[in-house]
Amino acid sequence: MNNETISVIDVAKNFGKRSQSIFKIIGKLGIETVKEKSNGLSRGQAIAYIINDDYARVKEYLAGTINNSEVSVTQLDIGGVFYLIQLEPEHDPGRYKLGFATNIEERLRTHKTAAPFSKVLKTWPCKLLWEKTAIESASQNCVRLHTEVFRSESIDEVQSRCEQFFKLMPKIKPK
Repeated sequence: MNNETISVIDVAKNFGKRSQSIFKIIGKLGIETVKEKSNGLSRGQAIAYIINDDYARVKEYLAGTINNSEVSVTQLDIGGVFYLIQLEPEHDPGRYKLGFATNIEERLRTHKTAAPFSKVLKTWPCKLLWEKTAIESASQNCVRLHTEVFRSESIDEVQSRCEQFFKLMPKIKPK
């Protein structure tokens, strides 16, 4: 693809894991892949790629699952933003995605491949370790459609729950 992405096959090789294991981790982290046909290497099969920011998230996840005592303070402290993205503002205004990104512009670009009308409603400075808790807090009383995709009767209520959550968290400087 390009130098800002890495194939899931290469991610697996880098960590000495099977591709299936990496796909499970990608699913747990709510990372979306982009598939592209490759000339020669895959005999016409589509290969899944992730962006480098997501590669860093996989690396952080694997570092934490191997032995938390080996994870450095820097790894635990990775900062970025928590985002609320409305996926279909005109046709399905209650469908949204929550997640963590170190580069929100790149994250939105990857989401637009599947949901071209998506828009970022709001971001909050966030640490990677807060992501799962923030998602659980913000998605209360919502229908889970996918790992980090939900539907709500009121997107304003979801945003309000995000605001409440981040008011309680320690203040960090945005990236």
